[in-house]
Amino acid sequence: MDLQQAAARAEALRREIEGHNHAYYVLDAPTVPDAEYDKLFRELQTLEAEYPELRTADSPTQRVGGKPLPQFAPVRHVVPMLSIRTETDTEPTGARAFDARVRRELGLVETEAAVEYAAELKFDGLAINLRYEDGVLVQAATRGDGETGEDVTQNIRTVRRIPLRLIGAPPPVLEVRGEVFISRPDFERYNDKQRALDRPTLVNPRNGAAGSIRQLDPAMAAERPLSFYAYGLGETRGWELPQTHGGVLDALAVFGLPVCEHRAVVQGAEGLIAFHARMREMRDALPFDIDGVVYKVNSQALQQRLGFVTREPRWAVAHKYPAEEALTTVEAIELQVGRTGAITPVARLAPVFVGGVTVTNATLHNEGEARRKDVRIGDTVIVRRAGDVIPEVVSVLMERRPAGANGEPLHPPFELPKTCPVCSSAVEKPEDEAIARCSGGLFCPAQRKQALLHFAGRRAMDIEGLGDKLVEQLVDHAIVRTPADLYKLGLVKMINLERMAEKSALNILAAVEKSKHTTLARFIFALGIRNVGEATAKDLARHFGKLDALLAADVDSLQQVPDVGPVVAASIMRFFAEPHNVEVIEQLRAAGVKWTEGESAAVVNSPIAGKTFVLTGALPTLTRDEAKDMIEALGGKVAGSVSKKTDYVVAGAEAGSKLDKAQALGVSILDETQFRELIKT
Repeated sequence: MDLQQAAARAEALRREIEGHNHAYYVLDAPTVPDAEYDKLFRELQTLEAEYPELRTADSPTQRVGGKPLPQFAPVRHVVPMLSIRTETDTEPTGARAFDARVRRELGLVETEAAVEYAAELKFDGLAINLRYEDGVLVQAATRGDGETGEDVTQNIRTVRRIPLRLIGAPPPVLEVRGEVFISRPDFERYNDKQRALDRPTLVNPRNGAAGSIRQLDPAMAAERPLSFYAYGLGETRGWELPQTHGGVLDALAVFGLPVCEHRAVVQGAEGLIAFHARMREMRDALPFDIDGVVYKVNSQALQQRLGFVTREPRWAVAHKYPAEEALTTVEAIELQVGRTGAITPVARLAPVFVGGVTVTNATLHNEGEARRKDVRIGDTVIVRRAGDVIPEVVSVLMERRPAGANGEPLHPPFELPKTCPVCSSAVEKPEDEAIARCSGGLFCPAQRKQALLHFAGRRAMDIEGLGDKLVEQLVDHAIVRTPADLYKLGLVKMINLERMAEKSALNILAAVEKSKHTTLARFIFALGIRNVGEATAKDLARHFGKLDALLAADVDSLQQVPDVGPVVAASIMRFFAEPHNVEVIEQLRAAGVKWTEGESAAVVNSPIAGKTFVLTGALPTLTRDEAKDMIEALGGKVAGSVSKKTDYVVAGAEAGSKLDKAQALGVSILDETQFRELIKT
């Protein structure tokens, strides 16, 4: 191959690889297997090694990171990267106040039409300016003080969601503003990997993103799972700008830049309020952190009329949500014993308002995490609470740690006790596990209560009305010691409990009686076998068909079940090797608990066995849980997002972006009637 042929082949490879990158990292729709991608990448590497003059700035091979830098060079922004005003009023009045200011500045009277706004998310990461010349990324810079930032081009090249070359017909100069961030799943995976290698972990996604971009060694930045969304413009040349901000974002997406799907063009204050509420409801389900939403006047012409005040645009505002992190102090460190005996250190905190509620407790996860973070009584700590997630201690402000007269810390490091704080049984901690456990089993009252609550749960035996307070009374009064005792309850015992009316007692007894008829999968899940969740319980029920077959299974036969490996198999074997566990099962059978067996036969003849479904929107007669149960009972799987591996999307009213993605990928879309016809119910 001569130089001319090599140049043509290298250019073709670059285009093909970047096309695959865009499909994989931006569209979440892989176009080739990993092995094929690797083959193309290695071919390009070989060509560039043989002909170094063919190596270009936009080559995919340049994402791995260059030599470490002695320092970051300053970059002066042609168009300043100004911040926008923050509206700290998290209620609807915050949106109304912004709309009122805009209307006042534009001289609009009450009878005139509503202002059109572009509403989008406020990402919790690091703002970046990307400069493309003739479609090629030539420079990336941080915001800095707004006038001058730092050149972080080498590190930005490692972010695979950021195209090194734009597609289509971009203008001669295009500066794109956006946010670099780390998604929550990527953050957790990265930290898990770091812990396994005994390396430092990231404190939180935001700090992780900012710290990664400001690494002087690009190879370290390349190891971090960074992501990116574009949300605006800097300098442009030779481009007739779209007339609206929404149009700008659409154009950036056409150029191959990732733009967040969660955005909308809305009318007036009420449209802003609805968007703010909708995103707040979705906030915890998003795979990345946001701390609010951003409103921008959609019309570019109106933006120019409104202009700026004290270096902030009058036409935009960030409307915040309640803070998810706050400072407080640790008043004590106590221990909680969970359903499986897991012992969790819990920090008792001076009350602090965070994530929309007052928090007084935060988990320290386990002994290793408590010691790694070195959380001690008296420490000032950062506490994080996001949605329904259990509050956790993120880190300690060491400079505020209380000290004694000798300058040493006033309180010692956390140490795990040798005995259970509830039942005084020995505490066990296998060398290969992070979690310490009480060895008391069902004899430990703390485990007994949690085991009963799990047994009665909606996805297990579904005993309606059997909640925390009632279980606490039943255990504390020694009325119930094992799940089998629930089926021995009588009306007299029930109405003698505190605050238990006869009608309530009868309702609970009826729910207990109803729960006697269940499925094998629910029964297995209800037993609370460690490492056996709902999905694994269903797999076990399908595979073995009968409980006695599961009881007789050895490690090898257990590992024939999908997704059951050595750890899960060992947990199942240990559970059934305990005589008191088998005794409880026999007591439950004797009490009349029955389940549908032979479920594997239904799956054999199922038209959807092994198929992957995604549910979206509201179905006319089925809840999402009911539809999920139908699918899984017939051997299908339910996924949370649409990809090329999805076989069917079941769509109801107000189906959102999942439906759009399914249509784009050509995935089969079913309504409820078609779904029922497919599974013949």
